[in-house]
Amino acid sequence: MIEIVEEDAEGWSAVGPDLTGVVERAAMAALGRLEGDVVVLLTDDAGVRDLNARFRGKDTPTNVLSFPAADGAGDLLGDIALASGVCRAEAAAQGKTLADHLSHLVVHGVLHLLGRDHEDDAEAEAMEAEERSILASLGVADPYRPHAQA
Repeated sequence: MIEIVEEDAEGWSAVGPDLTGVVERAAMAALGRLEGDVVVLLTDDAGVRDLNARFRGKDTPTNVLSFPAADGAGDLLGDIALASGVCRAEAAAQGKTLADHLSHLVVHGVLHLLGRDHEDDAEAEAMEAEERSILASLGVADPYRPHAQA
């Protein structure tokens, strides 16, 4: 199950009326055949900044945060939080739609919940290849291909 908590509807309005569908499709594609529950928080930059400061010691907003569930959490795989302002700015700078960028970041976050990482070059290459494949299945262009600047 994918639970979506919307705290910043105005900030995410550029995705369009299918906001929840975009998030659900991306999360389900990243999960593949695995089963588990994911909570996706669509919030503003201040909300992500607060989470980043409290849990990572970094007093700044970021695009996406992933919080794997603790052992014994049942079917819960974890939580993902996304910052609307950071995501909008990145999408614009990269010449992407907000919906496509959101799809990428949801996939990225779910892969973190599944244990993927990008701490070294080999991990980063493997994770990016998995992201590309998942996003292609959703009709989203390669997020790592250089884009025209907006």
